This record gives sequence, structure tokens and C-alpha cells, in this order.
Amino acid sequence: MSMHAQASATAASLVERIDRLLPQTQCGQCGYEGCRPYAEALARGEADIDHCPPGGDAGARALAKLLDVDPKPFDRTRGEHLPAIAALIVEDDCIGCTKCIQACPVDAIIGASKLMHSVIASLCTGCELCIPPCPVDCIVMQPAVS
Repeated sequence: MSMHAQASATAASLVERIDRLLPQTQCGQCGYEGCRPYAEALARGEADIDHCPPGGDAGARALAKLLDVDPKPFDRTRGEHLPAIAALIVEDDCIGCTKCIQACPVDAIIGASKLMHSVIASLCTGCELCIPPCPVDCIVMQPAVS
């Protein structure tokens, strides 16, 4: 393996390790489009460890340990660290518009046009990105089931 190929494999491995520490909410509070782009920026040294509210202080500490940098708490200006939540679609109010399905970054919502939709709770990351596009406000957040 060439030196360039080894460096590329090492960088890819670091990105994978960082990404596994992130909560996979894909919420964008870090300033990136999702957890993977944030992990890539961290691996390149272009982002700081404190950008992830869903990961909280424990997540920032884990990133600091992995990247061998000084630990610090997460940046509270980016959002609040909350207990895990998941979306729930109120069946009686859903009109089947599919806008929530299109907004979900992890494909946790199933259904068809003009039919009621459902959230696969085990896949939902609680990012709340499905709420704004819903024209009938039939999506509520609830504590995630472990």
C-alpha cells in the first residue's frame, strides 16, 4: 500500500470512529448537514469538539479523548441537550401529504400518499425536521423508548 493510500485509509478510519461517537440525529445543530459531515470536518481539524448539543458534554468529552485534545463542554448557544425523543404521528389528524417522509433524514417515516403515515420509533433520531413541513400539525415528540 502506498503512503498516500495508507494516509487516506487512516483518515477514513478516523472519520468512521468519530461518526460512531456522534448521536446520528442528523439535526444540523453543529452547523453541518449531518453527523457524517461534522465527523469529516473534525477529522480534518476544521471543527471543534463542542458543536453537538444532542451528544451533550459526554459526547464532547468522548470526542476530545478520541482526538487527543482538551475536553470542554458542548456549546450551549447551539442548542440544549435533551433526553432522547422520537416523533409520533397522530393518526386521526394525518392527511397523508408525505411532506414528513420527504423531510426525514433517516427514513424513519413510512406511508403512502393520501394514507396515514407512521414513525418507526427505533429509527427515529428525534431531530424534529419532520415537524415544520407538516401542514396539519399532527406530529408530536415524545420520550424515546430504549
